[in-house]
Amino acid sequence: MERKRIYLSSPTMHGDEQRYVQEAFDTNWVAPLGPNVNAFEREMEEYTGCGHASALSSGTAAIHLSLKLLGVGRGDVVFVSDFTFSATCNPIVYEAATPVFIDAEPDTWNMSPEALERAFAKYPNPKAVICVHLYGTPAKLDEIMAICEKHNVPLIEDAAESLGSTYRGKHTGTYGKYGIYSFNGNKIITTSGGGMFVSQEEEATKRATFLATQARDPARHYQHSQIGYNYRMSNVTAGIGRGQLMHLEEHKARKKEIYAQYREAFADIPEITMNPLNPDGDANCWLSCMTIDGECKITPDMVMDTLQEVNAETRPIWKPMHLQPVFAAYDFIPYHEDGGSVGADIFARGLCLPSDIKNTPEDMELIIGTVRACFGK
Repeated sequence: MERKRIYLSSPTMHGDEQRYVQEAFDTNWVAPLGPNVNAFEREMEEYTGCGHASALSSGTAAIHLSLKLLGVGRGDVVFVSDFTFSATCNPIVYEAATPVFIDAEPDTWNMSPEALERAFAKYPNPKAVICVHLYGTPAKLDEIMAICEKHNVPLIEDAAESLGSTYRGKHTGTYGKYGIYSFNGNKIITTSGGGMFVSQEEEATKRATFLATQARDPARHYQHSQIGYNYRMSNVTAGIGRGQLMHLEEHKARKKEIYAQYREAFADIPEITMNPLNPDGDANCWLSCMTIDGECKITPDMVMDTLQEVNAETRPIWKPMHLQPVFAAYDFIPYHEDGGSVGADIFARGLCLPSDIKNTPEDMELIIGTVRACFGK
């Protein structure tokens, strides 16, 4: 008999989602607009304090529209977190702009303020900065915001992984000029696929919504004066999001429990270090990650392979963008002045542990016991 599958981070449905989805079917609102979309935007505004929200088809779409609103175009330089998923960076290239990758720092694994300062010394006039809150841990926003303000460059917050996380009591995604969230299937709440553009600026949000609905001019006929995009969220998936949002805080609490359980369970293994949390923030602990001391003979692949044998899903740490073949031609600003990369080091030594909120005590015991056995414990 095959052992039960233990997932990395799978959707968790509660039943409230079905009620809103059923309303969409009962009222025939299955188009990319409707009451669920409007309500989901309002509820996200209330939960995060973001000001104004536009529900979209993906977090990537939200980043793309953020860049469009800032006028990013051919040849413009955009500073972006190096240690992230490629979706953060791809929209820069959509606009024929030039990404410059900013290394992580060890304290939070997020964009290094020191490397960001060196990037400004090398490229004095970037069009924007995109900062990611990796694995749900808030970046050093005070320092990053101060640098951006000093150079008068707008900040876009990629909070795709950090919905529910706060920094100094305020939600991630609400500090920058624009913020983005993701509701992909593995995120802390999901709409199956989807995202959100947020801003304190009402006109900017209206503009994002306009561009996301094919930039149709306000005329009786179909008239378009500029290029638009098919980026709006469907009323059906927004219904899923509304039901999920009702349970976000309990999802976050369970994610934090899982992280704490791993940290305690591995505390006596000096070769293992859990991903760091920002003491000035409250992380949603979307994924619990571990790194292995570089001198240790046990490798991340060995741990992942052993967990796979008990049917537990893992994932390598994100491979930094400057190491990706598609971005090989672009510049990278390292954390270490000698050229050493923090992100590359973490990638080489790390893995993401099963962080599904449906993990049972037995699941956690199996995962923890399997990892400990790799280290002879």
